[in-house]
Amino acid sequence: MDDWLKSELQRAGVFVTTLEWVYNQSRRSSVWPLQFGLACCAIEMIATAAARYDLARFGAEVFRPTPRQADLMIVAGTVTKKMAPQVVRIYNQMPEPKYVIAMGACAISGGPFKQGYNVLKGIDRFIPVDVHIPGCPPRPEALLNALMFLQRKIDRQTLGAAQPLRWYDPMDRAEFPVPACGAHDLVPTHTRAIWKPEASPRPLT
Repeated sequence: MDDWLKSELQRAGVFVTTLEWVYNQSRRSSVWPLQFGLACCAIEMIATAAARYDLARFGAEVFRPTPRQADLMIVAGTVTKKMAPQVVRIYNQMPEPKYVIAMGACAISGGPFKQGYNVLKGIDRFIPVDVHIPGCPPRPEALLNALMFLQRKIDRQTLGAAQPLRWYDPMDRAEFPVPACGAHDLVPTHTRAIWKPEASPRPLT
């Protein structure tokens, strides 16, 4: 159907669209974040949901207190190695489709505590991250921009077999391994399926 026929039908009160558009439009407009925060970035997340920035304009005002009712995890703040297993466990309890926003430098790479022995150097070592928000801490406008970026990503998802979605793949694993606290570090130190360590540069001789 060409654009001219669509415009003529719209003038007559008939709107033609695809099932994927309706499906994605309903999901993008009702993203429910998980209600938890780890450090100072959580204050900016709370401010985004308040009246001044009004996260409810995007359909994401329902912060759920349980992971079984949420489909968006906002990792806001520093993730310590003691807290990392709990974050992965909560992520595994969320139903599909689910998304992750890493908010702040600490959640992305460890931030100013990167050299600390007890801080995880990025939550993307254990769970897949859809949107990264740099900053220390990022402003509420940055979180709103990340949510709009995630909505555009949802709009591009298809139900067809050309680009199969992960949660529709029967061979895909439903859960990611929960790390355990070992003698010197987390075991495993990362999830091999989603994160691969960069090769160390060759030393100069």
